[in-house]
Amino acid sequence: MEEAALTVVRALQEAGHIAYFAGGCVRDMVMGQTPTDYDVATSAQPDQVSAILRRTRKVGAKFGVVLARISGHDIEIATFRRDLDYQDGRRPSAVEFTDAREDAIRRDFTINGMFYDPIRRELVDFVGGRADIEARIIRAIGDPHRRFAEDHLRLLRAIRFAARFDYRIDPDTWSAMQRHAPQLVKISPERIREELDMMLSHRGRARAFRDLRDSGVLRYLWPTAERLLPRADEILALLSALPEDTGLELCLAIMLLDYHDADVGEVCDALRCSNDTRREITWLIQHAPALDDPDRLTLADLKLLMADRAFDRLVTLLAARLTATGQPMTAHQVLTARIRAIDPAEVSPPPLLSGRDLSELGVPPGPLYKKVLDRVYYAQLNRDVADRESALRMARELIASAI
Repeated sequence: MEEAALTVVRALQEAGHIAYFAGGCVRDMVMGQTPTDYDVATSAQPDQVSAILRRTRKVGAKFGVVLARISGHDIEIATFRRDLDYQDGRRPSAVEFTDAREDAIRRDFTINGMFYDPIRRELVDFVGGRADIEARIIRAIGDPHRRFAEDHLRLLRAIRFAARFDYRIDPDTWSAMQRHAPQLVKISPERIREELDMMLSHRGRARAFRDLRDSGVLRYLWPTAERLLPRADEILALLSALPEDTGLELCLAIMLLDYHDADVGEVCDALRCSNDTRREITWLIQHAPALDDPDRLTLADLKLLMADRAFDRLVTLLAARLTATGQPMTAHQVLTARIRAIDPAEVSPPPLLSGRDLSELGVPPGPLYKKVLDRVYYAQLNRDVADRESALRMARELIASAI
């Protein structure tokens, strides 16, 4: 991708235009990290970009953005611009094309406002981004109140960057964040969820949660988020105890541990979570207490838990709860030993009985039908029935007694 972006810059410069790498890729380069994405900023306007580069499409003509397909990579190319009036707290209503300096000072934070000329190998820094990287500071460009008033999502971005890089937030920027925190409710739930996903799926998740709380932003993440405040220290301890590769679902489950199922559903709806995400969060919260005393779980109960795709996250949650509360890891060790003793093929084996078997026994489809199958399968998982004959015998007894 770097070579593809370099090809774009070279072509634009050879045509007489200014062109630089821009934004996050420059930040990462200055930090000594390998960028995962490359964007280009240029003095060339969209029609000129399309005339110079063959395979392009305008994806944001209103904002001067063109996407070029180079060697299998999509490179975003944006014309230097000045943003005009922001009316929705997210995007400008219009833009004016301008020069590199004006383009830099309309961006969010100094660390993201630098350019790099890969042909001359020169950093172009109008906003002091390199100095702030050296000082490990997240600082809004220009007036922080104006930056957050323009785009309220920057409240979350500041917290995410600070947690990701373990930087402190500039005091004036922090003060502006506290003042503008209530404006977060104007941001679309999808964008809030995306930012939460990026910050909570990172090892800096506990720092991010702390900053969400201390900045006042936390209470505006969803309509009932203020309920998290009394548990904030507990949540911080749990998030700190999670392994580095933990994803959004487990983190949200931790935040919502004291929510009832219906309340969890409302939060997931508010954040526009997928059905799979909602199901996993709800399942983790419902079953977390089941692992408090693993010895009390029957073999069948344990297998039913193990059969769920979120079971590994449930075990991780147990370990985090024990660590966060300073308890010995005995329950986790007992659980791990029991899991290892179970043949994976026995976790979710094919049922010994089917609906056809019950039909042949004269049981019509209905509530009894399902109850019998469930009870027999539970006994099978528990090793109380080991073959088809014993399963049929149990089914007859259940039918005779109508369970």
